[in-house]
Amino acid sequence: MSTENENQPAAAQQPQGQLGIQRIYVKDLSFEAPNSPAVFREQLNPALDLHFANATTALGNDLHEVVLSITATVKEGDRTIYLVEVKQAGIFQISGFPEQHLPAILGTACPNMLFPFAREAVCDVVVKGGFPQLLIAPINFEALYAQEFQRRRQAEQATAH
Repeated sequence: MSTENENQPAAAQQPQGQLGIQRIYVKDLSFEAPNSPAVFREQLNPALDLHFANATTALGNDLHEVVLSITATVKEGDRTIYLVEVKQAGIFQISGFPEQHLPAILGTACPNMLFPFAREAVCDVVVKGGFPQLLIAPINFEALYAQEFQRRRQAEQATAH
C-alpha cells in the first residue's frame, strides 16, 4: 500500500523554514558635530571608532523585531569631530525552523539584511553634516555571533565551577 508522501522527494516531505521581511525602518538616528564650523577650516587626520550591537524582541505570531545599532565616533585626538548613531530595525516573520536555530537566525541573517540600510543611513547623515562619506566595510555577522556564543559559553562554564 502506497501513501502520497512516499511519492514525494524527501526535501518536499520536510517542513521548510521561512524568513520574511515584514518592514524595515529607522528606529533612531542621531548626529552630533560639536566642534563645527571650526573643524571645517582645519586639516584633520581623524580616527574612527565603530561599535555594533544587535537586539531582538519577540512580537508574537512568529514575528520578531531586530534592531541593528551602529555607532561611529570620529575624533582628532581627544576632540570629537562627529558622532553618528543609527538604530536600523526590521520586523521579520520567522517560521518552520527548529527552535534552537532561532537565536542564530536573529543574530546573523536578520542583521545581514539590515546592514545595507544602516550603512546607507550613516553615510547619508555624515554627508548632510558636511563631512566626507563614511563607507562602512561589510560586517561578518556570523563570526560576531560565533564569538559572542563562545564568550557566553565560557562565562557559563566559569560560573558552573
